[in-house]
Amino acid sequence: MEELDGEPTVTLIPGVNSNKKQMCFDWGPGEMLVCETSFNKKEKSEKVPGCPFIYIVRKDVDVYSQILRKLFNESHGIFVGLQRIEEELTGKSRKAQLVRVSKNYRSVIRACMEEMHQVAIAAKDPASGCQFSSQVSILSAMELIWNLCEILFIEVAPAGPLLLHLLDWVRLHVCEVDTLSADVLGSENPNKHESFWNLVTILVLQGRLDEARQMLSKEADANPASAGMCRILGELMRTMPILSPGNTQTLTELELKWQHWCEECERHLQDGTFAASPRLESLCKIMLGDEVALLEQKELLSNWYHFLVTRLLYSHPTVKPIDLHFYAQSSLDMFLGGESNPEPLDNILLAAFEFDIHQVIKECSIALSNWWFVAHLTDLLDHCRLLQSHNLYFGSNMREFLLLEYASGLFAHHSLWQLGVDYFDYCPELGRVSLELHIERIPLNTEQKALKVLRICEQRQMTEQVRSICKILAMKAVRNNRLGSALSWSIRAKDAAFATLVSDRFLKDYCERGCFSDLDLIDNLGPAMMLSDRLTFLGKYREFHRLYGEKRFSDAASLLLSLMTSQIAPHSFWMTLLTDALPLLEQKQVIFSADQTYELMRCLENLTSRKPDCGEPDTQRLQEDDIETTKVDMLRLALARNLARAIIREGSLEGS
Repeated sequence: MEELDGEPTVTLIPGVNSNKKQMCFDWGPGEMLVCETSFNKKEKSEKVPGCPFIYIVRKDVDVYSQILRKLFNESHGIFVGLQRIEEELTGKSRKAQLVRVSKNYRSVIRACMEEMHQVAIAAKDPASGCQFSSQVSILSAMELIWNLCEILFIEVAPAGPLLLHLLDWVRLHVCEVDTLSADVLGSENPNKHESFWNLVTILVLQGRLDEARQMLSKEADANPASAGMCRILGELMRTMPILSPGNTQTLTELELKWQHWCEECERHLQDGTFAASPRLESLCKIMLGDEVALLEQKELLSNWYHFLVTRLLYSHPTVKPIDLHFYAQSSLDMFLGGESNPEPLDNILLAAFEFDIHQVIKECSIALSNWWFVAHLTDLLDHCRLLQSHNLYFGSNMREFLLLEYASGLFAHHSLWQLGVDYFDYCPELGRVSLELHIERIPLNTEQKALKVLRICEQRQMTEQVRSICKILAMKAVRNNRLGSALSWSIRAKDAAFATLVSDRFLKDYCERGCFSDLDLIDNLGPAMMLSDRLTFLGKYREFHRLYGEKRFSDAASLLLSLMTSQIAPHSFWMTLLTDALPLLEQKQVIFSADQTYELMRCLENLTSRKPDCGEPDTQRLQEDDIETTKVDMLRLALARNLARAIIREGSLEGS
């Protein structure tokens, strides 16, 4: 059985006393509804809730942040682009492409962080400002971790270049020195500025020795007494051996030069060259990697990983990747000195220095408030082929599990769900099933949104979901009395029962108004009218009206009769059909033959013989019965006259 990482965080529901009242809840795809019940835990009491509210507890609240939405949108494009170029990635170009993708992700994080910082400054409400500042800190930590992972896992820098990358990493994330430098250099007498020596020390701590030399030259110009010491220390800074990117010297050559340089620095300290200036002497000790001198600058170092990189720079410039974890752990212990426990960020960075990718992902999953970071980092590391062997016990690999979690969170948002679709698409094992489950829960508030969802389902041949969405839209259209739209959606859903229901509504509407709505749709049903008998009848009945309007009376009469004799017309509509036959029966020329007239008479008798017993008649029922009786009498008279005319006409034709 797996060991739990720790107790889950407790979410307090305002106004609810869970010690006295029972709670009830209901899970949703991205949130949970919580409310208080009327039941008492221990003893009977008034069954009245003390908190008559329903609370929504959201799992991924970050998706509702306007600024973080930009992070999600921008990174989506990078993610999709990476999946598409996977087949093209080979050899050296593969590594360069993956590093470029990683830098793109980091640039998006940094842009979002800078925007959040500006919003925090401009916030008028202290609580909001504090919230935005907290978010800035989280984004800063995310970029810090990502940058380190890029150096160690993607760049895979060897000894020598590794330290250069780590120096850039520290300089990028400990950037207060630039503001301090601007303040000092902007003053009338920089060397008299209260932060002058702090600036020089920080520059040395970050390995920015050229800038430190320039600051020392200002001190030498303003203070002749220390000019000689500044010149000697500046020369030591200039001659410090370091492996530059374009340098071809080997690590062995670098180490030999390093030893000679250290011996020279040590000689100056032994000779008391800087004895007259404690500040310059402290700088020389730092350059020798003196740990005591380094720890005296704790405030300027600000964190243990800055201390680590400075310590490596001046003590172990050719450190190998495999030895990083030893120096990282000892630097953390020395910097904290047992005064406090490591923070979650410290544990994550330590895991990275130990090259424990899975621990990095696990710690980030626990510490961060959403799945964006771990999902995208894991996907990138998976493309670097660093996670191939790590499958989870419940049937999915780590990459897919985290992408599914992230995409599920996106589906809780009213518009970001569209991004989630692509993440599900690139999860080969469970992505399709997850997409089907989530897409069915999207609220179809507008027809435009419904069409988007429908298009996504159709592109992926999700037949059941297409039918479900079309049926939902058809039902909404019926409720809004938009029969044309309802019929269109029911045909698209291939739902015969619902098409029958809508067709009946069309016929009822016709009986009440005497005309059809949505003629274009009915006239162009085509093969779709075969979906149900009632829809077929609707289409054919409309065709009868069109033939009648075109004065093609014989064709119209044949079609009308076939609708009744084929039993395709509902019996409730027979009286309407027979009434439609009246104008044809009264035409000057004989339209219905004798046999056709007999069929119409048979239909009329069948209709009248089926008249149900409706119990005690009321006034309205009596009026309806009178109208019905009048119609029947008119039809019988018209049919009898037409039969006589048809028999005479047919007899005359036979005689001739």
